[in-house]
Amino acid sequence: MWIVEPERMCNRHLLGEHNEVHMLIGSLFKKRNISGFLKKRIVEPQSIRARHDAIATEMERRGYNHRSPFPGMPDMAYLGKEADTVVDWVSSYRDLMNRCERCREMAPNKLE
Repeated sequence: MWIVEPERMCNRHLLGEHNEVHMLIGSLFKKRNISGFLKKRIVEPQSIRARHDAIATEMERRGYNHRSPFPGMPDMAYLGKEADTVVDWVSSYRDLMNRCERCREMAPNKLE
C-alpha cells in the first residue's frame, strides 16, 4: 500500500491510495484495530502525514484538485510498539508491479 513513490504509480493506484490514507486516518482517530495491516507491514503509521502530502503533491502535479486536507495526527498510543511498524517496501513494490501494467510502465527496473 505504501512507499512506492507516488510519481511511479498510475492514476488509479495514486487516487486509490489517497482514499486509503484517509480511511486509515479515520480508523486511527476511532482507535480501530489495524493489526492485520501492521503484521503484513503494508502501512506505516508514523509516516501517514508525509505519505498523504506526497500523494497530494503528485495529484496536483497531474492536474487533480486535491480538496481533502490532512486532518491532523491521531493519537496512536493505543497501537503500542506497532505504531513504529515500517513498510516492507520491496514486497510492496513487487506486489504493485506484478498487479499493474500501467505502474510497471512508470517504474521500470527499480529493484534491479
